[in-house]
Amino acid sequence: MGKQIVYSPKVLTSPNPHSQATLAGNHFYTATVALDVEGKVVGVGDIEAQTVQALTNLTHLLEAAGGSIDDVVRVMIYLSDMRYFQGMNNAYKKFFFGDSLPSRATVTGTFGIPELLVEFDVIAYIDNPKAG
Repeated sequence: MGKQIVYSPKVLTSPNPHSQATLAGNHFYTATVALDVEGKVVGVGDIEAQTVQALTNLTHLLEAAGGSIDDVVRVMIYLSDMRYFQGMNNAYKKFFFGDSLPSRATVTGTFGIPELLVEFDVIAYIDNPKAG
């Protein structure tokens, strides 16, 4: 199985030149932020609301690929400011818990949309991905 584009109607199709997510064999790759399907920032100024939206977008994309949040193996977290770490972590723990915790790292960065506070760059391994 070669590279496949993953699409979910529940997630914004970016006007920028990238897919919502990709599958390469069993490997799933995406990056998600707190944009709704219409491209509006969800939770302006609220790191927990933005984390929930971004990870909900992730969940939709994983489901479109035939996976789930339990398939995530690596998360790279970008925060606009490290003061948001605890709030992000509070919401993150609603999605990732128990025995299926992925490895992760957190760094700071800036975003093309200034209202965004967090971005998740994610790799998952899906045993039986949906064929595109």
